[in-house]
Amino acid sequence: MQIVADIMTKDVVTVRRETTVRELAEIFENRNFGSLPVVDAEGNLTGIVTASDLIEQGKNLHIPTVISLFDWVIPIEGERTLERELQKMTAQTVGEICASDVVTVSPSDSVSNAADLMSDRKLHALPVVSNGKVVGIVARIDVIRSVIQ
Repeated sequence: MQIVADIMTKDVVTVRRETTVRELAEIFENRNFGSLPVVDAEGNLTGIVTASDLIEQGKNLHIPTVISLFDWVIPIEGERTLERELQKMTAQTVGEICASDVVTVSPSDSVSNAADLMSDRKLHALPVVSNGKVVGIVARIDVIRSVIQ
């Protein structure tokens, strides 16, 4: 049985919450990555940021559908949805656009477990974490390559 440690990329590029959106865009462009782990000063995983998160900045603002009831205006999607959308569109740092709920695997997990997580959650990459630290990243292409070998 093949494990994640056998196929993961060990030289992981990470960003910090303080990294600017402009610096992030340059990394995505120059390195051709789709997602990057976000770490703190000690290298502990704190989030993940994707190219999709960055694209949110360029989209048009969606004004939510509302219901008018007795002089009240109630957004159907909720005020929090509009607030999150505005925050992502005006973000200046990675910390403002990254997701903090990160799906991870450990180096000893099976490749099939990683593949299941990617498929079930529609993820393109999973940070590989050991004792809270990012030790690698496994992407869909890594899983595909493991099938070929």
